[in-house]
Amino acid sequence: MNKFGIGQPVPRVEDPRFITGRGRYVDDIDLPRQCYGVVLMSQHAHARIKSIDATKARAAEGVIAVLTGADVETDKLGSFSPVMPEDMGGPKGYRTVRSILAIGKVRSVGERVAFVIAETLLQAKSSAELIEIDYEPLPAVVQLEDAVKPGAPAVWDEAPNNVSVGLMMGNKEATDAAFANAKHVVTLKLNNSRVSANTIEPRAAIGQYHPDSESYTLYSTSQNPHGTRAHVAGNVLKIPESKLHVISPDVGGGFGMKNGNYPEDALVCWASRRCGGRPVKWVATRSESFLGDAHGRDQVVTGELALDENGKILGMRVRALHAMGSHLFEASIVVPLFAIKLAPGVYNIPAVHAAAQAVLTNTAPMAPYRGAGRPEATFLIEQLMDRAAQVIGIDPIEIRRRNFVPPSAMPHKLHSGVAYDSGEFMRIMDECLKLADWNGFAKRAAESKKRGKLRGRGLGYFVEEAAIFNDRMVIRFDPSGTLMVIAGTHSHGQGHQTVYAQMVHEWLGVPMESIRFIQGDTNEVPIGRGTYGSRSMHVGGNALKRAADAIIEKAKPMAAMMMEASASDVEFKDGSFHIVGTDRSLPLTAVAQSLFRPMFLPPQFDVGLEASGTFAAEPSNYPNGCHVCEVEIDPETGVVTLARYTSIGDVGKIINPLLCAGQVHGGVAQGVGQALMEAIAFDSDGQLITGSFQDYAMPRAEDFPELVSELTEVPATTNPLGIKGAGEAGATGAPPAVISAILDALKPLGIEHIDMPATASRVWGAIHASQAKAAAE
Repeated sequence: MNKFGIGQPVPRVEDPRFITGRGRYVDDIDLPRQCYGVVLMSQHAHARIKSIDATKARAAEGVIAVLTGADVETDKLGSFSPVMPEDMGGPKGYRTVRSILAIGKVRSVGERVAFVIAETLLQAKSSAELIEIDYEPLPAVVQLEDAVKPGAPAVWDEAPNNVSVGLMMGNKEATDAAFANAKHVVTLKLNNSRVSANTIEPRAAIGQYHPDSESYTLYSTSQNPHGTRAHVAGNVLKIPESKLHVISPDVGGGFGMKNGNYPEDALVCWASRRCGGRPVKWVATRSESFLGDAHGRDQVVTGELALDENGKILGMRVRALHAMGSHLFEASIVVPLFAIKLAPGVYNIPAVHAAAQAVLTNTAPMAPYRGAGRPEATFLIEQLMDRAAQVIGIDPIEIRRRNFVPPSAMPHKLHSGVAYDSGEFMRIMDECLKLADWNGFAKRAAESKKRGKLRGRGLGYFVEEAAIFNDRMVIRFDPSGTLMVIAGTHSHGQGHQTVYAQMVHEWLGVPMESIRFIQGDTNEVPIGRGTYGSRSMHVGGNALKRAADAIIEKAKPMAAMMMEASASDVEFKDGSFHIVGTDRSLPLTAVAQSLFRPMFLPPQFDVGLEASGTFAAEPSNYPNGCHVCEVEIDPETGVVTLARYTSIGDVGKIINPLLCAGQVHGGVAQGVGQALMEAIAFDSDGQLITGSFQDYAMPRAEDFPELVSELTEVPATTNPLGIKGAGEAGATGAPPAVISAILDALKPLGIEHIDMPATASRVWGAIHASQAKAAAE
C-alpha cells in the first residue's frame, strides 16, 4: 500500500515549520520605510458625526497622516457592497453600503471613524486619542427581536422595520394542511447565541503603493486573496485588479470570519498612497478584534413539527430572525439562506414552509461562521425531535428511526430544491450509539447519582451542504523535474500542502518530497476562490485530478517519441509511461525535463509541462454524521462537565483520515464552546460587554474528555472523487448533542428548556427556579 497516497494518515508536512516558530504571518513581515496605522473606532452604537477635529493629532510627534471620511469623499473612493439574494435570482432587499471610514453616521460601536499613520505604533496610538469628534447620539436598537418591533429606531432609514431582506421556501398550503391533520404539534422557540471566531492570529494588513507603476501590494490575513483583490481594487480603489498584488501568507485560522472584506485592507493601501508610497502596517489587538471582527450566529427561531399518532412527521414550519448587524457583510446573507433550505435535516418531512428575515441592528456586522446556517438548522430540527419524542411519549432514538430518509430514497429532494445524493443515516446513528455504549448509560448514571451528580445523554444528527463555486488548479513542472501545485483554494490550517501532495503523488507517482505547494499570492495563482464552506477537497481536489489527467495526456506523445513507440501503445501507471506488452518505461519526471530542452524540441510540443483543471460544485455534497454526548451536572453549582463524547461522520471519500479527524475535533471544540460558554453580549446602549478573554470564555483542553470519533465513507455521487466536506461537521453536530444531554440530565427536575450557552450560572438558575416552583406547589 502506498504510505503517502490517498487514504493514508500522512502527518502534515506544514507542521515542522509551524511548531518550530518558522511560520510566516503578516505580523512577521516588516518592509523598508514601514510606518504604522491605528484605527479609531466609534464609541457609539448610533450617532451622527457633527464634526471631526484632527488638528492636534496631525501635529503630534511622528504623525504622517490622519484620514477621515471627508478624505474618503475627497479621493472619491468606493465602498464595500454585500452579496444579495437578488444577485442569485432571489428577492430584492436593502443593500447596505459600507465605507472604509464612516461618513455622516456611525451605526455600531467599533465602526471605523479615522485612520492614523505614524512612524511608530505607539505614536499612532497616542495621537489617535487626540482626535476630537463631536457626536450627536441617536436611538439605537441592539437586540434582534427589538429591531423588528413597531417604532424601533431605524438602523438605515431606507430599510423598513430594519429588515434587509426576507427569504421564504416551501409550500405554505401543503404545510398548513399537514398541521390541520396532525395528531401532535410541537413548538419551540430557540436562541442561537452570537459568538466570536477568536482566531489564533488576529487580522492584520500591510499596504504599499508603488508610484512608478501606480500599483499596490497588500499583505492580508484573508481566506480568499483573490476575492480581497476584487473588492479592494474594483470597489474601493477603483483600479484594475492587475494593479493590486495580494499576498495571504500563513493565516492562523479563519472560520469564515476572514473571508469577507474589512476596511483595514483598503485603508493600508490608500494610506500608503497618501504617505508617498511608504508601507503602512496595521495589526488588530484582541480588543479591536472583538469590536471589529464580524461575529457569527445570532438567530432567534420558532419551529413547529406536525406529527401523526405514531410519531411520523407530517409537516414543519420555521420562522427565523437572523442578525446582520449594522451592515451586511460580504456573504452574510447565506446564513439565513442555508438555515431554511436545510431545515428538515436528515428527516423525511413531506411539507415544509420556512421563512427568515435578515435583520439590521446597531451592532457589529455578522459573517458566515463555521457552518454558516447549517448549525442553526441542525440545532432547531434536533431539538424539535427531542421535544416531539417527549410529548408523544416515545424514545428519542425511535422517533428518529421512524423519520430518517432511507438510502433507498436517494436522491432525496427537499422543499428548497436541494437533493441529498447519498447517506446512510440510520446505520451511522446505530454505529455511533454502539461506539458510545448507549445501552450502558444507566449504570453510569447510577454512579453519578451516588456522587450527587445529575447525568444526561443527548444525540445530534446533522447534515450540511458543502462546497460552492468553481475553482482552478494548476500542475507545473520545473526544469529539474520538481512539480508545483498552484492552488486556487487557500489553506489556513486545513493542511492542503499535505493532502494535495498526497493526491498528486497517487495519480502521477511524483515523490512527496519533490512536490511544492503555492497558494495565496495573486501574482502566482492566476485565479482562485479561496477556502470556506468545506469546498477545497470537492472543488480543488477534483480540479486537481483533471489537471493531473491533462498532464498525462500532454506528456504521453513526448514519452512515445522518446521511447520510439506509437502513443496508442503507451500507457501510464505508477509514475511512468510504459510500452504495452514490454518492460520498457520512462518516468514522468524525465519526460517533463525533456520538454524544457533549449533546442531541437519538436515543433508540435510547447516548452515545459503544465496543465490546469477546473471543477464546479454544481451540485454540492452533503456530509452528515451523528454525535452522542454525556454530561454530568453538579446541582449545587450548575457546573456542566462533559463526561463522554462520541461521533461518527460520513465525509465521503477520505483523502487523509488523520487531518480529517483533526478537523472534526476542532469543530467539536467550537460547537461545545458555543453550547456551554461562548456568547457575545451588549448592554442596552450597544456597548460590548464581552470585549476581552476575561469576559468571553472559550473551552480549554481540560474541558474535554477523550473525543472518540470515527469516519465512514459513503461516497458522494456529485463529484468523480466521491468527496464530501469535513471542516464544519464538528461545529454543526456538537451544540444539539450537548444541549440535549443537559436537558436529559435536568428532565427529572421538570426543566425542558435552556438557552445557549448553558453556563453554570444559567443552569444553576434553572435548577433553583424549578425547585422554587415545586416548593410553591
